[in-house]
Amino acid sequence: MMPLCFANIGEENIIKKVGGSPELKKHLEDLGFVVGGSVVVVNTLQGNVIVNVKESRVAISEEMARKIMI
Repeated sequence: MMPLCFANIGEENIIKKVGGSPELKKHLEDLGFVVGGSVVVVNTLQGNVIVNVKESRVAISEEMARKIMI
């Protein structure tokens, strides 16, 4: 397992674990980051990670991306 922020751009990954505080976990799950779901890193810009998750494009901070394990 490794944090999402280290994933290769364009590579599809399966989410294995979502960490952080209960509030952060709920927020990430609401955005579509659920265990077993797929996620693709589209780009990284100025400390933000842009991903495709559940057919939506979402930008999250690198700090949040470190809590999502693939």
